[in-house]
Amino acid sequence: MPNPTDLFHESKPENIKDLPLAVRMRPSSLDDFIGQEHIIGKNKLLRRAIEADRVSSLILFGPPGVGKTSLAWCIANVTKANYAAINATTSNVEELRKAIQRAKQIKANSGKKTILFIDEIHRFNKAQQDVLLPDVEEGNPILIGATVHNPFFSLAAPLLSRSLVCELKTLKEKEVLSILNAALKDKTRGLGNLDIKAEKKALEFLAKICEGDARRALNALEVGALTTPPQKDGTIKFDLEVAAESIQKKPVIYDHDEDGHYDTASAFIKSMRGSDPDAAIYWMAKMLYAGEDPRFIARRICILAAEDVGNADPLAIVLANAALQISEFVGMPEARIPLAQACIYVSCAPKSNASYLAIDKALQDIESNKVQEVPDHLKDGTLDGDVLGHGKDYKYAHDFPGHHVKQKYTRKKVRYYEPTDIGHEAKIKQRLEQLRNSEE
Repeated sequence: MPNPTDLFHESKPENIKDLPLAVRMRPSSLDDFIGQEHIIGKNKLLRRAIEADRVSSLILFGPPGVGKTSLAWCIANVTKANYAAINATTSNVEELRKAIQRAKQIKANSGKKTILFIDEIHRFNKAQQDVLLPDVEEGNPILIGATVHNPFFSLAAPLLSRSLVCELKTLKEKEVLSILNAALKDKTRGLGNLDIKAEKKALEFLAKICEGDARRALNALEVGALTTPPQKDGTIKFDLEVAAESIQKKPVIYDHDEDGHYDTASAFIKSMRGSDPDAAIYWMAKMLYAGEDPRFIARRICILAAEDVGNADPLAIVLANAALQISEFVGMPEARIPLAQACIYVSCAPKSNASYLAIDKALQDIESNKVQEVPDHLKDGTLDGDVLGHGKDYKYAHDFPGHHVKQKYTRKKVRYYEPTDIGHEAKIKQRLEQLRNSEE
């Protein structure tokens, strides 16, 4: 197994304790790695390749703090490879060539392969990326590049074609919580030698507010634990107040599993329905600040646009749907802007729940009464229409003046949709009344 100090760029053992907690807690095996089950879970392709020591060059992309560097270290540790790391923001072609040459010397002297980890690899220009190509092709060094950007847009095609590209996902709250608890218990690399009494709510707050960034959560835990004076009995109290100060973000009463979540979401919806854009924006801001998934907010706006605005302003649901798609594409923090636009538009739009009432009335009718059979003239006459009379006497609306013709569309007359006099729906009501009157 490689010397663990290699992870810290050959730091002296006595200096390892001075490294940040997030660095010290990097897992040394795949079993200790938390998260990213979709690529390194049991029997997944990448895990099988790692355990069989058949890893080719890799490009890992995903948000900060999700384990890109940790995974590179794990791979080196499991495959017993030499580990070298450089950062593309401060590196250059000369350093790249030296790293490649050293990898060749190590291979020649000991037969050991080298994993060259390049952080922020998207920072390298095309010429710098091209320097890697010949040696990456030969497999020494084995390149593992990390980037927060989509590599298909930020990296050169020849490098991508020689690499396996894996996307790392934002860590779930429960995964970040597991990482924090592991750091509190670990006496070798973590804070286990300190008598820390960490409140459950404080750790849950960090796991939620860090937005899937384990590094950020660990940094906050470390600074809070090391700067809080011990109590008389020697224990260090890590409570919600300390956690909030450590991560520089105040806690808000908003628990995903308790009343705070549902009450705030309810206030958000009712404010939009009540045409108060300022109140709606306030409750939306509270949810975003507390770490709510922007997609949850976008879905609420979409539902309200259909249920409470409806045809009074048909553009509302279009804008709401656009906000949903954009928020999924760009993520936070930029997603707050299209969400705010949609929230304000829907709040200010004229309101009508006529469409919502119409579908509920129709469903109730079907549930309570005998279900109508489709009239013969509306049935599909493609197959055996002549024999069974299906489609016979159907009147094609576009063949008549105004593209409308009096015709029965149900065997028993029904009426569910009652448009209002508000917004665009007033025009719909006027036309519908004209059509209905012409049929009577």
